Amino acid sequence: MEKELIIYGLRPVIEAINAGKEVEKVLIQTGLRSELFHDLRVLLAQNSIPYQFVPVEKLNRITQKNHQGIIAYISSITYGDIENIIPFLFDQGKSPLILILDRITDVRNFGAIARTAVCAGCDAIIIPYYNSVRVSSDAIKSSAGALHLVPVCRSNSLIKTVEFLKSCGLQIVACSEKTQQPYYKTDMAVPTAIIMGSEEDGITDILLKSADQKVKIPMAGEIASLNVSVACGIILFEACKQRNVL
Repeated sequence: MEKELIIYGLRPVIEAINAGKEVEKVLIQTGLRSELFHDLRVLLAQNSIPYQFVPVEKLNRITQKNHQGIIAYISSITYGDIENIIPFLFDQGKSPLILILDRITDVRNFGAIARTAVCAGCDAIIIPYYNSVRVSSDAIKSSAGALHLVPVCRSNSLIKTVEFLKSCGLQIVACSEKTQQPYYKTDMAVPTAIIMGSEEDGITDILLKSADQKVKIPMAGEIASLNVSVACGIILFEACKQRNVL
């Protein structure tokens, strides 16, 4: 397992954020108080950086150095901006194929999904800021480097991101067991964003309701669901087939 890139201490973390570093999330010692800490909280809010209050023992397990109650994880990639990516794709004459991952938290699944997305010609992956896997060195390793090849965009609100995609002319396709429509009967040659949910909870209700199409992968065996990375592969390569990419 590769060591994660972290920085610690109030002032170094503040300086990293001000310098434009991609910060995945910040761990804060429970009960921490100071004027400098207030400045950090303001920066975290302004930059939509996730943070979590944790016991000091957890911070001490991560590093024995003087962390001052603050540890930040630095992203291994530079995140993309979906609001810039979509117009660029249309300018290039492409029919965008976007993947939205709702509450995918397993690193290996995420890495496998990213690898499949690159192989299928997916134009971008969108993940939420919260309740989502981090793009760590382990995720990049699991993706065989694919996370360096496909733009990953973080969203403060997936429902607002979906509304933006719709306004740009993309259809929203949700992969869910709560439908009878087989995935191969949906036209995905048109500009499309595909939503995949977690194996445990599926797609959140509000996102599911926002979808233009709900599709399922028919099952012939006794097990009623697939690993989410396998399901992603099936759906994405159906889109490839329809787009005459393969």
